[in-house]
Amino acid sequence: MGAAPTKARKKVTITTLRNLYQKGEPIAMLTAHDFPSAHVADAAGMDMILVGDSLAMVALGMEDTSEVTLDDMILHCRSVSRAVKSAFTVADLPMGSYEVSPEQAVQSAIRIIKEGRVQAVKIEGGTEIAPTIKRVTTAGIPVVAHIGLTPQRQNALGGFRVQGKFAAGAVKLLQDAYAVQEAGAFMVVLEAMPPEVAAIITKKLQIPTIGIGAGNGCSGQVLVQIDMSGNFPPGRFLPKFVKQYANVWAEAMKGIEQYRAEVKGREYPSPEYTYPIAKEELEEFERAIETEQPK
Repeated sequence: MGAAPTKARKKVTITTLRNLYQKGEPIAMLTAHDFPSAHVADAAGMDMILVGDSLAMVALGMEDTSEVTLDDMILHCRSVSRAVKSAFTVADLPMGSYEVSPEQAVQSAIRIIKEGRVQAVKIEGGTEIAPTIKRVTTAGIPVVAHIGLTPQRQNALGGFRVQGKFAAGAVKLLQDAYAVQEAGAFMVVLEAMPPEVAAIITKKLQIPTIGIGAGNGCSGQVLVQIDMSGNFPPGRFLPKFVKQYANVWAEAMKGIEQYRAEVKGREYPSPEYTYPIAKEELEEFERAIETEQPK
């Protein structure tokens, strides 16, 4: 399990997050997709951990988020929830699990809360998805909204494109933000938009905003852990907004290459990595097998 934090943190709740927002203290959110990634994120003091549908690419090797299923998400949520002791956990409702009707969304949200053991769901979309958000929140399930660049709708948006670069688009983003707030979302992710637009939206709202590629005028930030920690080899595409804080790939490669070399050179396992046997016991064993014949 690794080293425990020096001081146990209190459990982060919606009240905790609202207090941070009221105090103007930025909210730190990071994705996790399994037990180890959730364990380190929680130990590092994240306020929120998002089981994002980005796990489709970073954990399952899929082309994009549209491939991941609700069952996939639930499996990964259960893994994450076993590791998290303090952070507030949120899970993406994946494409196909909420668009058909508000009732479908409620059913999906109930499953991911009950079976995945997370505390809230994230739903992509603005004005058009507000009735769905309202229905889910009415069922007693906290919702994080997500507007701007919504990856599940990349085909309709013409790809992964910055939103709100023109006045009309920026007005639409503000309208979307108002709509999801009115529908009952307690927080909204703002993705891939000019920082000035995100800052204005943040000031206009009465709920926290979490930026990803939206500048530092938001109430908090989120990144994909695999991207910011450098788990893939150099040359892999990263969005402009991603700052790489570590190089897990290089460290893992270094260790694994050394392991291979030591195995090939019979350096590993050296005596300190083996289990000893008393000399007299070994001698007795050798005497015992002198007369043994293979069957």
